[in-house]
Amino acid sequence: MDFKAFKMDGLGNDFVIIDNRQKITNLTKEQMVKICDRNFIGCDQLIFIESDSSADASLRFFNSDGGESGACGNGTRCVADLISKEKNSNSIVLNTLSGKLKSQILEKKIVMTEIGKAKLKWNEIPLSQKIDTKNLNMKIIDTDNNEHLGGTAINVGNPHIIFFVKKIKDFNIETVGPEIENHELFPEKCNVTIAQIINKNLIKVKVWERGAGLTKACGTAACATAYAGKLNNLTENKTDIEFSTGKLSILIDEYNSIHMKGPVSDIKEIKIKL
Repeated sequence: MDFKAFKMDGLGNDFVIIDNRQKITNLTKEQMVKICDRNFIGCDQLIFIESDSSADASLRFFNSDGGESGACGNGTRCVADLISKEKNSNSIVLNTLSGKLKSQILEKKIVMTEIGKAKLKWNEIPLSQKIDTKNLNMKIIDTDNNEHLGGTAINVGNPHIIFFVKKIKDFNIETVGPEIENHELFPEKCNVTIAQIINKNLIKVKVWERGAGLTKACGTAACATAYAGKLNNLTENKTDIEFSTGKLSILIDEYNSIHMKGPVSDIKEIKIKL
Protein backbone atom coordinates (compact mmCIF):
# COMPACT_ATOMS: atom_id res chain seq x y z
CA MET A 1 0.00 0.00 0.00
CA ASP A 2 1.38 3.42 -1.05
CA PHE A 3 -0.16 6.74 -0.08
CA LYS A 4 0.73 10.38 0.47
CA ALA A 5 0.68 12.09 3.85
CA PHE A 6 1.94 15.25 5.53
CA LYS A 7 4.46 15.69 8.34
CA MET A 8 4.16 18.70 10.67
CA ASP A 9 5.01 19.63 14.24
CA GLY A 10 4.21 22.22 16.89
CA LEU A 11 7.27 22.88 19.09
CA GLY A 12 8.66 19.45 18.17
CA ASN A 13 5.37 17.66 19.02
CA ASP A 14 5.16 15.90 15.66
CA PHE A 15 2.40 14.39 13.54
CA VAL A 16 1.80 12.35 10.43
CA ILE A 17 -1.38 13.73 8.84
CA ILE A 18 -3.44 11.60 6.42
CA ASP A 19 -6.10 13.34 4.33
CA ASN A 20 -9.12 11.04 3.97
CA ARG A 21 -11.42 13.58 2.31
CA GLN A 22 -10.93 12.44 -1.31
CA LYS A 23 -9.38 9.00 -0.96
CA ILE A 24 -9.94 6.88 2.15
CA THR A 25 -6.89 5.20 3.66
CA ASN A 26 -7.93 2.51 6.14
CA LEU A 27 -5.19 1.42 8.52
CA THR A 28 -5.08 -1.34 11.11
CA LYS A 29 -3.86 -0.58 14.63
CA GLU A 30 -0.59 -2.40 13.79
CA GLN A 31 -0.08 -0.21 10.70
CA MET A 32 -0.68 2.95 12.74
CA VAL A 33 1.84 1.83 15.36
CA LYS A 34 4.34 1.12 12.56
CA ILE A 35 3.96 4.64 11.07
CA CYS A 36 4.46 6.20 14.52
CA ASP A 37 7.58 4.08 15.17
CA ARG A 38 10.72 6.26 15.06
CA ASN A 39 12.54 3.44 13.26
CA PHE A 40 10.06 3.75 10.37
CA ILE A 41 8.63 7.27 9.91
CA GLY A 42 7.98 8.32 13.48
CA CYS A 43 5.57 10.73 15.17
CA ASP A 44 3.85 11.40 18.49
CA GLN A 45 0.37 11.18 16.93
CA LEU A 46 -1.30 10.13 13.71
CA ILE A 47 -4.06 12.46 12.47
CA PHE A 48 -6.81 11.65 9.97
CA ILE A 49 -8.59 14.53 8.20
CA GLU A 50 -12.16 13.62 7.23
CA SER A 51 -14.97 15.44 5.39
CA ASP A 52 -17.51 17.25 7.56
CA SER A 53 -20.46 19.27 6.25
CA SER A 54 -20.75 21.19 9.55
CA ALA A 55 -17.10 22.35 9.67
CA ASP A 56 -14.04 22.81 7.44
CA ALA A 57 -13.14 19.19 8.25
CA SER A 58 -13.20 16.71 11.11
CA LEU A 59 -10.17 15.18 12.80
CA ARG A 60 -9.36 11.87 14.45
CA PHE A 61 -6.25 11.51 16.58
CA PHE A 62 -4.36 8.30 17.35
CA ASN A 63 -1.48 8.03 19.82
CA SER A 64 1.69 6.16 18.92
CA ASP A 65 0.35 3.05 20.72
CA GLY A 66 -2.59 2.97 18.26
CA GLY A 67 -5.18 4.15 20.81
CA GLU A 68 -7.58 6.95 19.87
CA SER A 69 -7.38 10.31 21.66
CA GLY A 70 -10.21 12.81 22.07
CA ALA A 71 -8.05 15.89 21.63
CA CYS A 72 -4.68 17.09 20.43
CA GLY A 73 -4.05 20.82 20.69
CA ASN A 74 -0.84 21.09 18.68
CA GLY A 75 -2.19 18.68 16.07
CA THR A 76 -5.33 20.78 15.67
CA ARG A 77 -3.21 23.91 15.22
CA CYS A 78 -1.09 22.17 12.56
CA VAL A 79 -4.10 20.94 10.55
CA ALA A 80 -5.74 24.38 10.85
CA ASP A 81 -2.65 25.91 9.22
CA LEU A 82 -2.66 23.26 6.48
CA ILE A 83 -6.37 23.73 5.66
CA SER A 84 -6.14 27.54 5.87
CA LYS A 85 -3.78 27.48 2.88
CA GLU A 86 -6.16 25.25 0.92
CA LYS A 87 -9.25 27.38 1.73
CA ASN A 88 -7.35 30.70 1.64
CA SER A 89 -8.91 31.63 4.98
CA ASN A 90 -7.36 32.67 8.31
CA SER A 91 -10.31 31.25 10.27
CA ILE A 92 -10.76 27.46 10.40
CA VAL A 93 -13.27 25.28 12.30
CA LEU A 94 -12.39 21.62 12.89
CA ASN A 95 -14.66 18.99 14.41
CA THR A 96 -13.08 16.63 16.98
CA LEU A 97 -14.35 14.11 19.53
CA SER A 98 -14.19 16.92 22.09
CA GLY A 99 -16.27 19.33 19.98
CA LYS A 100 -15.80 21.97 17.28
CA LEU A 101 -12.50 23.84 17.66
CA LYS A 102 -12.01 27.29 16.13
CA SER A 103 -8.54 28.33 15.00
CA GLN A 104 -7.12 31.65 13.83
CA ILE A 105 -3.97 31.90 11.73
CA LEU A 106 -2.57 35.09 13.28
CA GLU A 107 0.65 35.61 11.37
CA LYS A 108 3.24 33.52 9.60
CA LYS A 109 3.27 30.13 11.34
CA ILE A 110 1.45 31.33 14.51
CA VAL A 111 -1.91 29.66 15.15
CA MET A 112 -4.37 30.20 18.01
CA THR A 113 -6.96 27.52 18.77
CA GLU A 114 -9.85 27.75 21.21
CA ILE A 115 -9.82 24.46 23.12
CA GLY A 116 -12.96 25.28 25.13
CA LYS A 117 -13.86 24.82 28.78
CA ALA A 118 -12.07 22.44 31.11
CA LYS A 119 -13.98 19.66 32.87
CA LEU A 120 -13.29 19.32 36.58
CA LYS A 121 -15.83 16.78 37.91
CA TRP A 122 -14.37 13.41 38.96
CA ASN A 123 -16.62 11.43 36.57
CA GLU A 124 -15.84 13.77 33.63
CA ILE A 125 -12.07 13.30 33.83
CA PRO A 126 -12.78 10.34 34.46
CA LEU A 127 -11.54 9.04 37.83
CA SER A 128 -12.44 5.64 39.25
CA GLN A 129 -13.69 7.17 42.51
CA LYS A 130 -15.27 10.39 43.76
CA ILE A 131 -12.47 12.51 45.22
CA ASP A 132 -11.39 16.16 45.17
CA THR A 133 -9.98 16.73 41.67
CA LYS A 134 -8.21 19.95 42.73
CA ASN A 135 -5.91 17.94 45.00
CA LEU A 136 -5.79 14.18 44.45
CA ASN A 137 -3.19 13.85 47.21
CA MET A 138 -1.23 11.44 45.02
CA LYS A 139 2.36 10.63 45.81
CA ILE A 140 5.29 11.12 43.45
CA ILE A 141 8.93 10.66 44.39
CA ASP A 142 11.83 12.89 43.34
CA THR A 143 15.36 11.76 42.39
CA ASP A 144 16.48 12.15 46.04
CA ASN A 145 13.68 9.80 47.16
CA ASN A 146 11.64 12.63 48.73
CA GLU A 147 7.85 12.28 48.58
CA HIS A 148 5.63 14.96 47.07
CA LEU A 149 1.83 14.88 47.52
CA GLY A 150 -0.58 16.66 45.20
CA GLY A 151 -1.97 16.51 41.68
CA THR A 152 -4.80 18.48 40.05
CA ALA A 153 -6.93 16.49 37.60
CA ILE A 154 -8.48 18.23 34.57
CA ASN A 155 -10.04 17.08 31.30
CA VAL A 156 -9.48 19.29 28.23
CA GLY A 157 -10.63 16.70 25.67
CA ASN A 158 -8.42 14.09 27.35
CA PRO A 159 -7.52 13.42 31.01
CA HIS A 160 -4.59 15.24 32.63
CA ILE A 161 -2.94 15.41 36.02
CA ILE A 162 -0.65 18.29 36.95
CA PHE A 163 1.82 18.23 39.85
CA PHE A 164 3.14 21.64 40.93
CA VAL A 165 6.63 21.20 42.41
CA LYS A 166 9.43 23.53 43.53
CA LYS A 167 11.95 22.29 40.92
CA ILE A 168 11.03 20.12 37.93
CA LYS A 169 14.69 19.12 37.50
CA ASP A 170 14.33 17.10 40.75
CA PHE A 171 11.82 14.76 39.09
CA ASN A 172 12.39 12.12 36.42
CA ILE A 173 9.29 12.29 34.19
CA GLU A 174 10.24 8.95 32.58
CA THR A 175 9.84 7.28 35.98
CA VAL A 176 6.89 9.28 37.35
CA GLY A 177 4.97 9.47 34.02
CA PRO A 178 4.20 5.80 33.26
CA GLU A 179 3.48 5.04 36.92
CA ILE A 180 0.81 7.78 37.18
CA GLU A 181 -0.49 7.27 33.59
CA ASN A 182 -1.38 3.67 34.47
CA HIS A 183 -2.60 4.33 38.04
CA GLU A 184 -5.89 2.62 38.94
CA LEU A 185 -7.46 6.02 39.68
CA PHE A 186 -7.46 6.73 35.90
CA PRO A 187 -9.60 4.13 34.08
CA GLU A 188 -8.79 5.76 30.70
CA LYS A 189 -5.17 6.47 31.72
CA CYS A 190 -3.93 10.09 31.76
CA ASN A 191 -1.36 12.62 30.60
CA VAL A 192 1.11 13.55 33.35
CA THR A 193 2.67 17.00 33.79
CA ILE A 194 5.25 18.08 36.34
CA ALA A 195 5.13 21.88 36.57
CA GLN A 196 7.24 24.60 38.18
CA ILE A 197 5.82 28.10 38.68
CA ILE A 198 8.46 30.64 37.56
CA ASN A 199 6.13 33.62 38.03
CA LYS A 200 2.42 34.53 37.67
CA ASN A 201 2.73 34.38 33.86
CA LEU A 202 5.22 31.57 33.28
CA ILE A 203 5.21 27.85 34.10
CA LYS A 204 7.96 25.39 33.15
CA VAL A 205 6.82 21.85 32.43
CA LYS A 206 7.82 18.27 31.64
CA VAL A 207 5.11 16.11 30.06
CA TRP A 208 4.49 12.38 29.78
CA GLU A 209 1.73 11.83 27.21
CA ARG A 210 -0.83 9.04 27.52
CA GLY A 211 -0.15 6.43 24.84
CA ALA A 212 2.81 8.38 23.41
CA GLY A 213 5.28 8.64 26.28
CA LEU A 214 7.86 11.40 26.64
CA THR A 215 6.94 14.29 24.34
CA LYS A 216 8.73 17.54 23.47
CA ALA A 217 5.50 19.54 23.76
CA CYS A 218 1.82 18.83 24.38
CA GLY A 219 -0.87 21.40 23.62
CA THR A 220 -3.62 20.01 25.84
CA ALA A 221 -1.11 19.60 28.70
CA ALA A 222 -0.24 23.30 28.33
CA CYS A 223 -3.96 24.17 28.50
CA ALA A 224 -4.57 21.91 31.50
CA THR A 225 -1.49 23.26 33.33
CA ALA A 226 -2.47 26.90 32.79
CA TYR A 227 -6.01 26.15 34.00
CA ALA A 228 -4.72 24.25 37.04
CA GLY A 229 -2.39 27.19 37.82
CA LYS A 230 -5.32 29.62 37.78
CA LEU A 231 -7.51 27.19 39.75
CA ASN A 232 -4.85 27.00 42.48
CA ASN A 233 -4.32 30.81 42.46
CA LEU A 234 -0.74 30.37 41.25
CA THR A 235 -1.03 32.16 37.90
CA GLU A 236 -3.02 34.80 36.00
CA ASN A 237 -5.51 34.37 33.14
CA LYS A 238 -2.67 34.61 30.61
CA THR A 239 0.23 32.23 31.09
CA ASP A 240 3.15 31.02 29.01
CA ILE A 241 3.90 27.31 29.29
CA GLU A 242 7.57 26.58 28.65
CA PHE A 243 8.73 23.26 27.16
CA SER A 244 12.34 22.39 26.33
CA THR A 245 11.59 23.37 22.69
CA GLY A 246 9.78 26.68 23.31
CA LYS A 247 6.61 28.22 24.69
CA LEU A 248 2.86 28.05 24.14
CA SER A 249 0.76 31.03 25.28
CA ILE A 250 -2.48 30.15 27.05
CA LEU A 251 -5.33 32.60 27.65
CA ILE A 252 -8.35 31.81 29.82
CA ASP A 253 -11.10 34.24 28.78
CA GLU A 254 -13.96 35.71 30.85
CA TYR A 255 -16.14 32.69 29.97
CA ASN A 256 -13.43 30.30 31.26
CA SER A 257 -12.73 29.09 27.72
CA ILE A 258 -9.10 28.17 27.03
CA HIS A 259 -7.21 29.58 24.02
CA MET A 260 -3.80 28.22 22.97
CA LYS A 261 -1.35 30.12 20.77
CA GLY A 262 1.97 28.98 19.35
CA PRO A 263 4.08 28.22 16.28
CA VAL A 264 3.62 25.44 13.72
CA SER A 265 6.21 24.03 11.36
CA ASP A 266 6.36 24.01 7.58
CA ILE A 267 4.21 21.40 5.84
CA LYS A 268 6.24 18.50 4.45
CA GLU A 269 4.65 16.07 2.00
CA ILE A 270 5.78 12.47 2.45
CA LYS A 271 5.09 9.11 0.81
CA ILE A 272 4.28 6.11 2.99
CA LYS A 273 4.79 2.56 1.77
CA LEU A 274 3.36 -0.19 3.97
